[in-house]
Formats: sequence, C-alpha cells, structure tokens
Amino acid sequence: MSKAWLLTIGGVATLLMVFGAFMLLRHIRRRQRVQTRVQMSQGLAPPPPEARREALKGVWTRIVAALGQMILRTGLVSVRTRAELEITLTSVGLRGRNSLEIFIGSKITLMIGMPVLAILAMRGVFVLPLLSMVIPVAAGMAGLLLPDMVVRYRRKRYVQRVESGLPDALDLLVICSQAGLGLSSAIVRVAEEMQHSGQDIGLELGLTANELQMMADSRLALMNMGSRTGIDGLVRLGTTLVQSMQYGTPLSQSMRVLSAEMRQETLTRFENKAARLGVMLTLPMVVFILPCVFLVVGGPAAVKAFTIGG
Repeated sequence: MSKAWLLTIGGVATLLMVFGAFMLLRHIRRRQRVQTRVQMSQGLAPPPPEARREALKGVWTRIVAALGQMILRTGLVSVRTRAELEITLTSVGLRGRNSLEIFIGSKITLMIGMPVLAILAMRGVFVLPLLSMVIPVAAGMAGLLLPDMVVRYRRKRYVQRVESGLPDALDLLVICSQAGLGLSSAIVRVAEEMQHSGQDIGLELGLTANELQMMADSRLALMNMGSRTGIDGLVRLGTTLVQSMQYGTPLSQSMRVLSAEMRQETLTRFENKAARLGVMLTLPMVVFILPCVFLVVGGPAAVKAFTIGG
C-alpha cells in the first residue's frame, strides 16, 4: 500500500477520533448539567458560580431599589421631578418596574460610597490637607452625577439605534400596507420582523401596537409613540399616521415619502461629519506631522551648519 493511501487513512481515522471525542465530551457535559439541575432542585448541590452571581446581583439590586424607594417616600423628590425622571428613563429604554427606584438608589449609594472609597484609598498616602478634604467631596459629587451621565450616554446610543432602524421599519410598513394589512396589524408584523435587525425600534412599535389594541382613541396611541421617547423620527411617524387616518391619504405613499426623507437626513448627517474631518485633522497635523516635516527638511542643513561651525 502506498504512502498516500496510508496518510489518507490515518487522516480520516484521526478526524473520526476527534469527532467521537467531541461528541462524547458533549454528552458527558450534558449529563453533568442535567444531574446538577436535579441535585439543585432537590437541594443536594450548591448553585453554580453563574447562579450565585445572578443571585448576588439580584440581592444588591433589591437593596438599591429599597433605598431609592425610601428616598421617594420621604418626599425629597417632587412630583414634577419624579415624572420627568420617569419620562427620561422610559426614553432610554429602562421600563422596568423599579427603574426609578434603582436610579435614585444608585445616586445615593454612589454619593456615599465613592467618598468612603476615596478616604480608604488615601490612607497611608501623603496628601495635602486641602486635597484630603477636596477629594472626598469631589468623589461624592462624581458619584451623584455618574448615573445621570450613564443615562445620558444610553439615551444617545438608544436614539442612534432607533433612528438607524426607523427607515427599514418604514419600508416594511409600506410593504405590509401594500399587502392589504391594516395599520394595527402592519405595526404588529413590523415589530415582530424588526426584533432581529433593530430590536429597539421593534420594541417601540410593539408598545405602540399594544396601545392601539387597548386604547379606544388610536390617534392618542400613535402620538404616544413620539412623546414616550422624544425621538424626532417617531414623532414625525406618529403625526404622519394620524394625518393619514384623518384625511384618508394612502398609508404606503406617506410611509414611502417619510422613509426617503429620513434616509436623506441620515445621508446629510454623514456628509456633515465627513466635511468636519478636514478641520478635525488640522490639530493632529500641526502637532505630529509638521515637526517631522521640519526635521526632515531642516535637519541636514542644521547638521551641516553645526559641522562647519565645529
């Protein structure tokens, strides 16, 4: 038998052994997971590290939420401020049952905890007396403002994701309306289809579909789509749908025009960012490129002058 046949048979045997070992290991791990779950259900085995971390996270979340709820019950936060905070958290996508309590509790926890950490970090380190008083105060202010910064960052990212997925959702609405679906059915269908490519816009459309089914006035449900998040694209979408229902204009034509406008606005924003690149590159060119150019151009002359002078 030739060497080529031997190598082929050896390679096939090796692949079969690797595949068999992989399948056996997969079967063993599956049995171990099943046994672990059975033992956990019977109280005979400790929970895995992931479950312990999730349990610890849940306990910590409940503690922070209880602290925030206690602060809200004291009346330190006015009704107007509380309503504004709820709207802000809703516009970010934080629609949990205790989202406001967790937000307030996080601010209080960080405002108290960060100065304590700063004081512990300064122990054994020589710090000026003035800084020893300023640093904890600054840490407390930073802890108080940190949740607001996180919410503002998440708000920006959430708006970007919704605006990027809105033109595609409008195209799907056009297709659904041309297929003969009604407004509520079309929104439900688009919300289901957008769960994979644009989960945030799908969630917003899903909430709107639920309100359309529960509310007697569909125009109010459509206007809530924009007022709930404050995103300009959703406000325009709700207004366009209300006008289509009120004046009887074709839904597909309105959605097609609105989708084209939003895509053009997105292209305009990209062009504006590209136009600012020249100005933004000026400072790096002055700091990093021009000194190298001067060194290359004037370096030989300077070396020659020093050589002649020496």
